[in-house]
Amino acid sequence: MTALPISAANVIPASGSVLLTISMHTPEEILKSHWGYTSFRPGQKEAISSILAGKDTLALLPTGGGKSICYQIPALLGEGMTLVISPLIALMKDQVDQLRARNIRAEAIHAGMSYTQIDRILDNAVYGGVQVLYVSPERLKSDLAEARIKQMPISLIAVDEAHCISQWGYDFRPAYLEIAQIREWIPDPPVLALTATAIPEVVRDIQEKLLFPRSNIIQTSFRRENLSFFVEDRPDKEQAMCNWLTAHDGTGIVYVRSRKRTLDYAVFLQERGISAAAFHAGLDTATRFSLQEQWQHGAFRVMVATNAFGMGIDKANVRIVIHADLPDSLEAYYQEAGRAGRDGLPAHAVLLAGVRDLEKLNRQFQDQFPPLQEIRQVYRALGSYYQLAYGSGELASFDFDLIDFSSRYSLVPIRTLSALRILEESGWLSLTESVFHPATLWLKSAPQDLYQYQLKNKKIDTLIKTVQRLYQGLYQYPVAIQISQIMVATGMSEKSILQLITFLNQSGIIDFRPMKDKPQLTFLLARQDPDHLVFDLELLDFRKQRQADRLEAIASYLDSGQCRQQMILHYFGESSEEECGLCDHCLSSQGKTVDRPADEQVESMLATLFAQQEEWPPGEILRKFHSEQHLQVKRILQHWCDEGQVRENYGKLIKDR
Repeated sequence: MTALPISAANVIPASGSVLLTISMHTPEEILKSHWGYTSFRPGQKEAISSILAGKDTLALLPTGGGKSICYQIPALLGEGMTLVISPLIALMKDQVDQLRARNIRAEAIHAGMSYTQIDRILDNAVYGGVQVLYVSPERLKSDLAEARIKQMPISLIAVDEAHCISQWGYDFRPAYLEIAQIREWIPDPPVLALTATAIPEVVRDIQEKLLFPRSNIIQTSFRRENLSFFVEDRPDKEQAMCNWLTAHDGTGIVYVRSRKRTLDYAVFLQERGISAAAFHAGLDTATRFSLQEQWQHGAFRVMVATNAFGMGIDKANVRIVIHADLPDSLEAYYQEAGRAGRDGLPAHAVLLAGVRDLEKLNRQFQDQFPPLQEIRQVYRALGSYYQLAYGSGELASFDFDLIDFSSRYSLVPIRTLSALRILEESGWLSLTESVFHPATLWLKSAPQDLYQYQLKNKKIDTLIKTVQRLYQGLYQYPVAIQISQIMVATGMSEKSILQLITFLNQSGIIDFRPMKDKPQLTFLLARQDPDHLVFDLELLDFRKQRQADRLEAIASYLDSGQCRQQMILHYFGESSEEECGLCDHCLSSQGKTVDRPADEQVESMLATLFAQQEEWPPGEILRKFHSEQHLQVKRILQHWCDEGQVRENYGKLIKDR
């Protein structure tokens, strides 16, 4: 459908949907004026046109395909408000900041916010003060949200990470099932569902769960013409990683599954002259955002990270993504690998994994599904941990420290996390990723009452006058403040300011919420007797079987006898008879030497040794190499022996000419 160069009076009749009143601008003009781009990426314009025509739409676009543009531009073209439902709180904050920087009125509501904060934002949305409102799915369950959403001038409902609504998906979230309820409250606005990775069963499920009247899919190919896929089974992963990065210039990402390894690998690379930093969810928010900004602007070359890194990153020139640990699904792997080469130039996706990694993944799979008795034990401990009475705590959010909680109740952290996820999938609670909440302050007493405190204490008088000068709206709602800014303005120490604020807070004169930077656990329902918790055993069995199927798919990928990209395309239901011609399988089948830079240097040094001397004792060969290269040397020598290039004679190795 072509874009509509329409005036403010033009409307598009939407079959079964609200009439969308459109501004004088075209989508292309909005794209140019607000984002600086002159053309859309594949699928974006088609998705926008479909939405402007009032049609429920599923946009299946690849990682880096610019999914957010598909609802942000309609939000600026229409007269109403766009409601965006997303589970990624850190991404919400980033999106809100980016939209505000473009003078677009955006807000976000998610678990962990105070009632007053939520109330203020919902009020603004009802009365037209918000153009784009981000809401976490958990917040849709509250009576407050339901009452206000019914009053909002919503012209579009966007569902980000839409695969989370499907039990067939790799990241099912029960709270997503509540989204269909919105369509009963406000049946007119069209729905735009967005995801990057979905197998055919998930594609069907998304549309069914979101009550699409008919199937309507905007889909680009999963094929990445510029991306070369390699799989290498190496016991010496660090050296392999280092050599891949040495052989290929440009920005890179190394994914691992443990926080400790992010630090270990980053140091390993730094010691070898490759600038790198470690990123994981355990870092404080300021550090994470700083690292992300530095990496995006080229301050260092390689980010070594857990899967906490990547969502919403807009960096087109990543040349290589290395997975040093095995992901637990092809969906997760392809999404993360797809962060390489978004600019269309050649890039590499390298998976350093083999049989040992698969065995480890299977052991972790067993820990993912603890028995019901253990799940009930974790739920019982949560009630004690937060001192909740039975029947209380509905929609209450708390800071959550997994290690402290597990230690206090003698629980195994990895199994505890699995139990929490099953409780989440069963609709009892939700657990968010680490999220930043700025400190907020609200002057909730009458000015004359506050004035009495100011008269009695000079420091309080200075503090109150300063915050009133620095921040607007303090009497109306909680306002985000910066203690460091108040320190500069008053000359007071941080300790002194916090003591005064704490005193006023305890006296009921102000409402102060300190800065938060911890995961949030929310009880979606009031606390129950653990023995009375109801679980859908059929669903749990289904989820376990689905995960077993994903492990089988990732195992098949490791041991694939076909083109790597072709296999991935088939997994996602895309028919393809054309091989990529770039992956390790394709190169080998073409009789070309597979470029495995991790071996080149060591093989060259070994060849030089045997050129200098015909016979070598194995121990003497090893002494010629750094200890970190010994595993690599042994593996190459074993391969040469298997291929008949080297033979053993009386304890010495002889390389045939």
